Amino acid sequence: MKKSNFALRLQTSLLEEARKVAEAEGVALNQLINVAVAEKLSALRTEAYFAERAARADIPGAIEILRRAGTGREPDKGDELTKPAGQDPGGAP
Repeated sequence: MKKSNFALRLQTSLLEEARKVAEAEGVALNQLINVAVAEKLSALRTEAYFAERAARADIPGAIEILRRAGTGREPDKGDELTKPAGQDPGGAP
């Protein structure tokens, strides 16, 4: 893996907090920053992935599948709905 240097300018308070967290986690500040950047990139890529998937979604088709789900079938053993203790059938305590 190729590594490169990059001068990073952080606010003093942010740098101090990052140092404290790195020390508490037992990792180098550089490693903490690398992981933080990787996590942020992953979150952004995940958001973009789901946005792209949502754009291709067939909502009416999905609703039709859900509407038909289980029609004419009794629940499988263990799938029955149970009433939590202390609640009436309407769900109120």
